[in-house]
Amino acid sequence: MKKLITLFALLLAALALAACGSDSSTTEATGAAGAVEEAEDKAEEAGEDVEEKAEEVQKDAEGDSAGSAASFDVEADPGGNLAFTSDSASANAGNVTVNFTNSSPVPHDVRIEDKGGEDIGGTEVITESNESAKVELEPGSYTFFCSVPGHRQAGMEGTLTVK
Repeated sequence: MKKLITLFALLLAALALAACGSDSSTTEATGAAGAVEEAEDKAEEAGEDVEEKAEEVQKDAEGDSAGSAASFDVEADPGGNLAFTSDSASANAGNVTVNFTNSSPVPHDVRIEDKGGEDIGGTEVITESNESAKVELEPGSYTFFCSVPGHRQAGMEGTLTVK
């Protein structure tokens, strides 16, 4: 009789373990498969977002989209001389951002004028800081210069080519 009870207890234990094991592993397998599928879906969505963003950035850099994010950088001579570090720059047509750096204590700005001498826009006068300004530019050649009295005459100007 003891053997029969022991055998019956072992049988019940085996059934209980089998039932728990199959439910648990089915749930775990389903859960793991679901998590993998969800991760794949998110990766696909993220991949599309990244690809779309990359295309937008490329178009902006090429100036192919309306209101493109074209820009050019201008730096005043860090030693305080009345000069820019470069006398030429280029940008794509559209809404152009002028990024100006003046690390010297001598006040400078960057202004842009067209071939007719009309001031189109530019930065404020700054010392030991950075300043940005947006200017709408069509393809062509422009002059950038410092409008602080005497600075342009001393050579603080350059040519901006807009494509």
